Amino acid sequence: MCGRYATTASTSDLVAAFDAALAAEDAAKLDNPSYNVAPTTTVPTVLERAERSESDQSLRRSESVHVTDGEPAVQRQLRALRWGLVPSWAKDPSIGNRMINARSETLTEKPSFKRAAAKRRCILPAAGFFEWTKGEDGKKLPFFMHDPDTPILGFAGLYELWPDPGKAKDDPDRWLWTTTVITRPAADALGHIHDRTPVIVTPDMRDDWLDCSSGKADVARDLLAALPEPHLVPYRVSTDVNNVRNNRADLIQPL
Repeated sequence: MCGRYATTASTSDLVAAFDAALAAEDAAKLDNPSYNVAPTTTVPTVLERAERSESDQSLRRSESVHVTDGEPAVQRQLRALRWGLVPSWAKDPSIGNRMINARSETLTEKPSFKRAAAKRRCILPAAGFFEWTKGEDGKKLPFFMHDPDTPILGFAGLYELWPDPGKAKDDPDRWLWTTTVITRPAADALGHIHDRTPVIVTPDMRDDWLDCSSGKADVARDLLAALPEPHLVPYRVSTDVNNVRNNRADLIQPL
């Protein structure tokens, strides 16, 4: 699984790296860099979306979406989403605490993910992620997985919009934007640390992954099958990362 990761790039660097637009409201919600990103926190997320619903009011106000010939234009955006997917049909947002990851093998079958796989794919920028093994004394030993040649990785993800029934339809905070990280079985090089790893979208496939114009879940399945195994390097880091309250640059430094 992916239960903790790090983003070392600033918000402006992410906007440039992914050629994305950023609404002022979202910029204020993001705390980048962040060296100990935990579930249920707000995370930078790249997605493509047209200005066509009340849930896009923030981008409409920022004039970052351009409309051509009366039709809403799809635009790449860097948004602030909560990590832990809350499907639109959920009774309350607490379900997101259990949906921080989605398995690639069943992505297009499970009701919680199928619609999002077809219409709401996204990318979560990261420098790498943490996994743990047990030491001889039974204590959790953290490792940081990263690609030394790629400072900004892109985790494959899905996103959803959940309407809060307790808020008015014209309330700008009515819509809760949430996301999940897609995982796959880990390659042999990483399997001794953990049996699963985030799916990483290579730069040459980011456009295809974000393009949900087909509206078909089979497209997501085919793209996942085409993505290569990541070439990640693990190294031990301080056990200070075990505490989610710690968030310092040295947390991702090798011991």
